[in-house]
Amino acid sequence: MKKEKDIRITERYTSFKEYAILLLILAGFNGFHMWIYQAMYRSGLLHENTMTVINILGLYVMVMAAIAAAVVGLIRYRFFIDPMRKLSKAGREIAKGDFSIRIPSLRKDGKKSFVDVLYDDFNTMAEELSSIETLKNDFIANVSHEIKTPLSVIQTYTVALQNENVNAEEQKEYTQTILEATQKLSVLVTNILKLSKLENQEITSEAKYFDISEQLRRCALMFADQMERKNIQFEEDIEEAKICYDENLLEIVWNNLLSNAVKFTDHGGSIFLKLKVSTNNNKQEFVNISVTDTGCGIEKTAQKRIFDKFFQSDASHNGIGNGLGLTLVKKTIDLLGGTITVESVPKQGSTFTITLQKDCADYT
Repeated sequence: MKKEKDIRITERYTSFKEYAILLLILAGFNGFHMWIYQAMYRSGLLHENTMTVINILGLYVMVMAAIAAAVVGLIRYRFFIDPMRKLSKAGREIAKGDFSIRIPSLRKDGKKSFVDVLYDDFNTMAEELSSIETLKNDFIANVSHEIKTPLSVIQTYTVALQNENVNAEEQKEYTQTILEATQKLSVLVTNILKLSKLENQEITSEAKYFDISEQLRRCALMFADQMERKNIQFEEDIEEAKICYDENLLEIVWNNLLSNAVKFTDHGGSIFLKLKVSTNNNKQEFVNISVTDTGCGIEKTAQKRIFDKFFQSDASHNGIGNGLGLTLVKKTIDLLGGTITVESVPKQGSTFTITLQKDCADYT
């Protein structure tokens, strides 16, 4: 198969000039020695038979030099030029948007050279780009769907309100439906903007000490009416603690975790909010905040994807939320240098645990 030529490459793969220079150098050394031997022969220091042998050896050296130069060229092509050509071609395919391209390893014995490691790094980069491309396409598709749904509701019920035969009770019902659709749309756009700012590090964090215990109670109080309507029993075990972080960013975390707990907990269930202070072996203090619910739970396979944009683990709850809440939580906690873990059993409930260093941390 004819290999594709890159017009940007102006240097020849195999340069006769390089080999000629190498041969000239070797010939020069050989000629210099031959001149010395000739001088020694003429002065009678060397026997004629010895000179014959020297001439044969000189010719042999020249032939071996030519062979060595050719072998060096082949080695250079095999282990440098050809691998770089393959890498360049694969790079062009990546630039065109083909993220499925992969470069096989040069060696088959399991050992790796620098070129093999470079290929591995290239393949890893291609896999990451492919994953990002998939996430981008999914994000666009999901955003389009999430925006289209409430807009369709607004359009439908607005047209219905134009009907003169609609009575007052129906008008109230229709306007309430429109209001709920606009609120859902507003939350979606707000979350997308927040997520974009977090991902692009456009949010400036201002760390200061504040009472996290009071913040947790205040956030829980915001969901009191919703929990009362669903007859959800709320319990708390909150130790008093102050931490040094951006208070507004952490409010995003608690609001989303509590909102999810309320949404996915059935009527008559329970939610438990806990804050404990712990100390590690280096005497560093940490706060551990957990939100536990008795909701639908999350399948083991889905737990790895719950922080992905728009991912919703339970198909029966697709109408609840927009799949951005936990993504916002994870991005925020990553920004603040904390950790988040999840323990969940399907049909029994979930526990989300946040761990943060208590003292001021340099996370900006």
